[in-house]
Amino acid sequence: MKKLLSFAVLFVVAAVSLQACAQEDKSKRPSPPATASVTTEKGVNITIDYSQPALKGRTIGKDLEPMAGKVWRTGANEATVFTIDKDVKVEGKTLPAGKYGLFTIAGANQWTIIFNKTWKQWGAFGYKQADDALRVTVTPGSSATAVERFTITADKSGKVSLLWGNFNVAFDVK
Repeated sequence: MKKLLSFAVLFVVAAVSLQACAQEDKSKRPSPPATASVTTEKGVNITIDYSQPALKGRTIGKDLEPMAGKVWRTGANEATVFTIDKDVKVEGKTLPAGKYGLFTIAGANQWTIIFNKTWKQWGAFGYKQADDALRVTVTPGSSATAVERFTITADKSGKVSLLWGNFNVAFDVK
């Protein structure tokens, strides 16, 4: 009986180890990974790792996030990761160099951009407001052309834009 139990434990440990070692091909997900990165005119390296959900005929705010008035992971799958290598000002407020979870709260007239100290998590399920490093508010804009896949861009001036459907939400990193 002890041998059978030992074998069962060994089998479970081996199976878990193999699963942990297996590399998932994230590019085959329905919301594939993407990266936006830039070195700004002021020499700040910004890297944003996120996943790109698609509209697929659905309506933002009705069938999809983000217009739910609650914390959104700002993409899909794992939380979006925002990394800066120098202290910066985001919309005039200080954000120390580091790695952050990028979350948003969308509203019709105002979006809250959140930089959370807990960057390694699935979605917003583990999000805790107490871990916020910074919150800023911005006014959403619109784009003339609808964007099918959620896209984040960053340019040399430090402007970061969140584009999806007809939404264009931007914030400045200086």
